[in-house]
Amino acid sequence: MKVADQFGHNLAYCRKRAKLSQEELAVHASLHRTAVGQLERGERVARVDTAVKLAGSLGIHPGELLDGMGWNPGGTRIGAFTTGSDLPLGIESSAD
Repeated sequence: MKVADQFGHNLAYCRKRAKLSQEELAVHASLHRTAVGQLERGERVARVDTAVKLAGSLGIHPGELLDGMGWNPGGTRIGAFTTGSDLPLGIESSAD
């Protein structure tokens, strides 16, 4: 799973838990009405300020939207984002 897909899954989960529509969340976060759908589908990657606005609008810590994501440093090779079962030791996903 790509990072954008994991973020989208987390966003949709938190939005539904808050009982908000995509449009309601967009209004609360001062985003265009289509932005939330694009983020949830993994078509866009959220900037940090957008993630903070979304989290604040949902009444959650911004880290919840990053749940299940990590980074494997590359050392002498190229690093890679990780999601789901590929997370490094010590990082657990709780958004399921």
